[in-house]
Amino acid sequence: MKRLAGKVSVITGSGLGMGKAMALLFAEEGSAVVVADINQQAVEQVVSEITAKGQRAIGVVANVAIQEDIDKMISAAIKEFGSLDVLVNNAGIIDDFKTVGELEDELWDRIIAVNLAGPFKASRAAIRIMEKQKSGGVIVNNASVGGLFGARGGAAYVTSKHGLIGLTRNIAATYGLYGNIRANVIAPGGVETSIQNTIKAPSELGMKALNDTGFAPLGKPEQLAYVALFLASDESSFINGEVITADGGWTAR
Repeated sequence: MKRLAGKVSVITGSGLGMGKAMALLFAEEGSAVVVADINQQAVEQVVSEITAKGQRAIGVVANVAIQEDIDKMISAAIKEFGSLDVLVNNAGIIDDFKTVGELEDELWDRIIAVNLAGPFKASRAAIRIMEKQKSGGVIVNNASVGGLFGARGGAAYVTSKHGLIGLTRNIAATYGLYGNIRANVIAPGGVETSIQNTIKAPSELGMKALNDTGFAPLGKPEQLAYVALFLASDESSFINGEVITADGGWTAR
């Protein structure tokens, strides 16, 4: 039996990279998927790949920094598929490794809006549906090893990922312990995705701090997708409020 048979999943940032790999894998494992991303062309491509195999998917162009877009993607799941069983908060952006002294308000606000406020608002919308369902639901947040240490990103990025881990644990300690909604975090290390291409003018000091952490193995998006699948499935039914580090051993040294 497929591991997500009959489930409905919303995956943010699923037009490319890890999110796309998750969307394709979740669909293969039986879930109907709402492909949500800011890039319309990428959304259409992923939906096309899924439906071409006879699997279920719809696309929603959404910026997780905008409340109306969050409402739109959550509503689309209910309208099209009738429920919402899994929310994967995968969308995220980086900050050129800017340190506190270099960081301008505009970049700080943008990073926090996408990486932390977005998952909060999406989780809030999802929880309001999941808590009314007998089957409850699952939230998987894609953070980073930057949420565990200080030098795996710039000040805004690291702060946002630490905050995302705290948010996840709060959900687990309330809706998980006293309800039927589980929440867990993936903390990836280096992954071969297009997000690397968004590094335009990296901070010299921020990069020095990163480089001093040693060589980071690069994983593939598909490897992270299988971690998300495990956390979304009933195979992880007794795992709640945990951080699963997936970094090829980078932080084990």
